[in-house]
Amino acid sequence: MRVTLWFVFSIHLLQAQPEVGIVASVKQDSILKGAGYTFIVEAVPDIVSPLTVSDQEFESHLKQLRNLKVPVYALNIFLPGNLKLVGPSVNEAAILAYTQKVFERCHQAGIKLIVWGSGGARRVPEGFSKTEATGQFILIARKISDQAAKYGVTLALENLNSAEANLITTVAEALHVVKEVNRNNFKLCADIYHMLKEQESASVLLQTNGYLVHCDIAERDERTPPGVHGEDFLEYFKALKKANYSGKVVIECRWNNLPAQAEPARVYLQQQINKVWK
Repeated sequence: MRVTLWFVFSIHLLQAQPEVGIVASVKQDSILKGAGYTFIVEAVPDIVSPLTVSDQEFESHLKQLRNLKVPVYALNIFLPGNLKLVGPSVNEAAILAYTQKVFERCHQAGIKLIVWGSGGARRVPEGFSKTEATGQFILIARKISDQAAKYGVTLALENLNSAEANLITTVAEALHVVKEVNRNNFKLCADIYHMLKEQESASVLLQTNGYLVHCDIAERDERTPPGVHGEDFLEYFKALKKANYSGKVVIECRWNNLPAQAEPARVYLQQQINKVWK
């Protein structure tokens, strides 16, 4: 019994700090390297989308990705707003044709994680049942997840705030959907900025162990970079630690001057992480 307790205590002490990353363009690679970042989250439309990136352009992107100083860890902005996932006019064949190509290209590029926000695609039309829409979303998410699994891609469902979406606007709701989809590669992204906007308690994160694989963050007011308004994220970080979160924390914000702000934002966020993961 003593040996078991010592082992559990030792694992707790050795719990690794989350790495800090950034949502940015690969075009800013050198700036981000200089600012101390070790990975980027890029956008599906800029890198792999068949709607915006030709085969020839994608081949060029592949060469660029191999030579980055700061590698692309994941992608976001998964589905375009006009490719509706819920409502009376869902075109499942068009959705699955699009996602198939995205996953094929992710596999070629070695990208294994996509953050699934896409508020426009999941917006429930006025007068349409939200309960029915949730059911639709769960069914299509299962099919898309099965598709993604063939290419080694994990999907992380993101909570959005109610100004950006009207379906899945809390971590609690996103977690429920993840559990209902019930696929090993369909996981959870907790966006702390959206949690702040919705005044969602950090305690919700305590329920996410085993599901949470990604975390985005920005300050609540004006979605500014960490440190601009001195936002205190400690409550959320403490909850993440208690939930044994072992993923990454990624700054997704509005930059006024990325070259000037990138490093101070990273340092500010790292200081808060250090206070929790001592």
